[in-house]
Amino acid sequence: MRTYQELFRTAEFTPFFLTSAVQTAAQTVAGPALGTLVYRETGSPLLSSLAMFGPALAQVVGAATLLSAADRLPPRAALAGLALLLGLGTAVQALPGLPVGVAFAVLLVAGLVSSVGGGVRYGLLNEVLGKDGYLLGRSVLNMAVGAVQVGGFALGGVLVALLSARTTLLVAAGLYAAAALLARFGLRARAPRAAGRPSIGETWRGNALLWSSPARRTVFLALWVPNGLIVGCESLFVPYAPEHAGLLLACAALGMLAGDTAVGRFLPRRWRGRLGAPLRLLLAAPYLLFALGPALPLALTAVTLASVGYAASLLLQEQLMELTPEELGGHALGLHSSGMLTFQGVGAALAGAVAGWTSPATAMAVLGALSVAVTLALGPVGGARRFSPAFGREVPPRAPDGASASG
Repeated sequence: MRTYQELFRTAEFTPFFLTSAVQTAAQTVAGPALGTLVYRETGSPLLSSLAMFGPALAQVVGAATLLSAADRLPPRAALAGLALLLGLGTAVQALPGLPVGVAFAVLLVAGLVSSVGGGVRYGLLNEVLGKDGYLLGRSVLNMAVGAVQVGGFALGGVLVALLSARTTLLVAAGLYAAAALLARFGLRARAPRAAGRPSIGETWRGNALLWSSPARRTVFLALWVPNGLIVGCESLFVPYAPEHAGLLLACAALGMLAGDTAVGRFLPRRWRGRLGAPLRLLLAAPYLLFALGPALPLALTAVTLASVGYAASLLLQEQLMELTPEELGGHALGLHSSGMLTFQGVGAALAGAVAGWTSPATAMAVLGALSVAVTLALGPVGGARRFSPAFGREVPPRAPDGASASG
């Protein structure tokens, strides 16, 4: 599958795409509204920020306890049910007089169930498109998420100003309900990918199995650490250039869009195994220029160029699927998503600490150098082994046209 036309002609991809986009819109519309309510109630910038982005941090708890459900639930029912649950939680947060502690408890539940939802969603994408179409489909979803987030945050801010924060939360709850309807009536019923009941024990066993493979372990680290360190760089755009932070963020989004488009749509398969490490180096190396305190035009160019490197995650996810048994596909993708969000939070915290000791520009250069070092230490990632269901282990890939696999 190589074209967008082929992609959207695939049965179920369009409703899948719309379900994901509408749910992302609901999340981003709700963010400014809840942050506003919490700030008005507490006057705390920290609590306001956690109200907007706290659910992502809760996903690490879900990754340790609930991820076994990602492959053990019927995908259509799970996606529709999770959207309804998130919509109900958002409506509860709109209740007048709701204590802040209860609002954060609802956020914790939302983060936990979202960790399962990510695994269900991307495991289903792998089923709908197959492994040959996954990279293109995920690149399109990445582009859509970026665009919807920009529009969703803007719409949320406008609705809070024109209506009220509580009314905006009710709008978001309605969007969640729409996403549930799209999932229920647009997707076909499928059996779970794995047998058995989900449990904390099964989650731990699945995580241990995924982590036990040196090849998968290296892919996970390559997905999490370089990405998280560079997100830490981006978290310093406001203190680095308060008047131009929005422009820096826009350039980062532009570079990411260009990278996802080029890799997802135009990169031949024969190059995919070779460009992962160069793209991760590209993601980090331009930030070394910030040690020199570059003028704004050079800073914008460096950020745009660096963000093209985020496309490495598409190649790594494809490699992860090649290394993972089918019945653990959703679990593996959920673990990737939760781990990525966790390391992004760690990267932002590390960036803030280094900037406090030095300066934002120096901190960005330091984190860029750390990201380069991690990529070099990991070396070539993936592409050397595949999973063999017959033997339950990883074996060298079959070389094309009868050539030697080692050659």
